[in-house]
Amino acid sequence: MIHIVLFEPEIPGNTGNIFRTAMATGCVVDLIEPLGFSLEDKYLRRSGMDYIRDCTYYRHSSWEEFEKTVTGPMVFLTRYGKRPPSAHDFRDTGQDLYLVFGKESTGVDKHILKQHLNDCLRLPMVSGARSLNLSNTVAVTVYEVLRQREYQGLSRSEQLKG
Repeated sequence: MIHIVLFEPEIPGNTGNIFRTAMATGCVVDLIEPLGFSLEDKYLRRSGMDYIRDCTYYRHSSWEEFEKTVTGPMVFLTRYGKRPPSAHDFRDTGQDLYLVFGKESTGVDKHILKQHLNDCLRLPMVSGARSLNLSNTVAVTVYEVLRQREYQGLSRSEQLKG
């Protein structure tokens, strides 16, 4: 199972879009509190559409509580990463995979990243760009993992509209 881990997300629209991506790709979302919004927020529902009700997600009261639930490798997407996701071997190991993304304003806390320096990745971009939107970064990374796993379990043709 692929887990999309959102460390203290701040913007409901991003999280809604991520729920939609998670549902469409069969991923689980782990939300690490505090959240910058309520899960009842109308903007979360708007961006996530009706996909949210079909998405599996868990809320964790803190990073420490979340870590107690981890059963596989964690990979962090951060501006401090030195390698792109395509350089990491994401082929299925039979374990859960945790893709960790930081809050929109400051990312994952540095004291957490310091313990995982060899597991930090960065999406390449032009030198004048600070970052990509969080929900876009999640989608790009999830699809790189799925590409390496040959899109196992995903449909390659339209199923709903024919």
